[in-house]
Amino acid sequence: MSNILTLLIFFPLIAAIFGFFVNKNSIRVYGIAVSAAEFLLSLWLWKSYDSAQAGFQFVEKMPLIPDFGISYYLGVDGISLFIVIMATLMTMIGIIALSVKDGLKNLIITLLFLEVAMVGVFVSLDVILFYVFWEFSLVPMLYIIGAWGGSKRVYAAIKFFIYTFAGSLVMLVGILYLAYLYYTTTGVWSFSLTDWYALLLPMTVQKYLFWAFFLGFAIKVPMFPFHTWLPYAHGQAPTVGSVILAAVLLKMGSYGFVRFSLPLFPDASVAYITPVAVIAIIMIIYTAMVAYAQKDMKQVIAYSSISHMGVIIIGTFAMNAEGISGSIFQMLSHGIVSGALFMLVGVIYDRRHTKLMSEFGGLAKVMPTYATIFVIMTMASVGLPLTIGFIGEYLSLAGFFKVSPLMTVIAGTSIIVGAVYMLSLVKKSFFGPVTNPENEKLKDLDSKELWALIPLVAIVVWLGIYPKPVLGPINNSTKALVQLMHNKAQTPEAKKIILVSKKAKEAK
Repeated sequence: MSNILTLLIFFPLIAAIFGFFVNKNSIRVYGIAVSAAEFLLSLWLWKSYDSAQAGFQFVEKMPLIPDFGISYYLGVDGISLFIVIMATLMTMIGIIALSVKDGLKNLIITLLFLEVAMVGVFVSLDVILFYVFWEFSLVPMLYIIGAWGGSKRVYAAIKFFIYTFAGSLVMLVGILYLAYLYYTTTGVWSFSLTDWYALLLPMTVQKYLFWAFFLGFAIKVPMFPFHTWLPYAHGQAPTVGSVILAAVLLKMGSYGFVRFSLPLFPDASVAYITPVAVIAIIMIIYTAMVAYAQKDMKQVIAYSSISHMGVIIIGTFAMNAEGISGSIFQMLSHGIVSGALFMLVGVIYDRRHTKLMSEFGGLAKVMPTYATIFVIMTMASVGLPLTIGFIGEYLSLAGFFKVSPLMTVIAGTSIIVGAVYMLSLVKKSFFGPVTNPENEKLKDLDSKELWALIPLVAIVVWLGIYPKPVLGPINNSTKALVQLMHNKAQTPEAKKIILVSKKAKEAK
């Protein structure tokens, strides 16, 4: 178990390289086998994880460039553990559900390379290593959109790359300056995140660095007004590209806020709660209204995705364990539900080669199993109690209620507006008479599609009813994070906002 994180990173990399030598007729089975093995390995990581401990576990550290303090430094805690599992799960599900025929071998190999980057981002504790994986993730997704996307795929791919890469360059400047500050303070170079956690920065410096990191993370989320690349990317990407993008890649931004911005710049994070919350509320309401106006099923879900990411940001900047735990759980919920919804749209697109709601109607009579799963995922998307979507939204909003009841009430309208546009989509597509003759003989879900979707349905119901196995480890690590933020906070306002539980205070 001492090298399990290295194995999780490099197993799909080695498998991708060997994939070039696999016969194209066998590549689907090969891809499913490799991604399934990687998923089982991540479950083994969970089984071996000590849920009672809040700190980083399975730590691996080896010097790479000692003179500049750059190391091969890995570790996971409750915050990153389940995002890693979700990344391996959605990669496996995406490969199982693949319907691409042209270039299938290259697509599967590309997905395996992308899995390397995704896992690497969430287990890296050296900031340079994190940044390398962060940037590397752009290349496979650029290729997936550009090679297998729709008619405007090149424009969508380039826009995706330019937006995210530009934000990353600004973040890199912040990383290098923060490393320099650590050197001037301690006399040694280090890019270790845990070393940086001990660094106390003046408020003026925190503010500049906060915005440098904010830009990189905000574009990735994506937050308003940097969100315009996402609908294009989703609209043009193949189904598996949309699934991975929504389920995992967007979470890199929200994860970055939790892992970097809050603990490194606690005073600045508190100082900018209001503008960040306003941006998040605009995300929630504006994109929800845009989603309602869409005629394309995939675009509805794309804008819905941005709206739900706004709730995650609200929970993250609640600055207390309840809100942050809710935001991390909501990352998982959003990944599972939005990934499943994009997959379901891909199913109907494969049969009809259109995503316009006006082309459908009465699908529940023709494809009852498909309709049932779609409605279940819709209910989870709108936060119905006893589904996975309810837990994260409730905790995120409850946590932020302690900061601003008024803004929380406004943000809470996302539940109402979300129900309006999602139920409208369901009504137009699934109910009423079958008016289009082309829909009368559509095939219901086949075995391949059921193998991909049934596990996601099970997770949506299981974690909606009993979230403790996941929420417990998340909450333990989040409490430790909030305690760190509270200890580092230098302004009275930050000390007041960053709430520490009574048990944590007594333990201290």
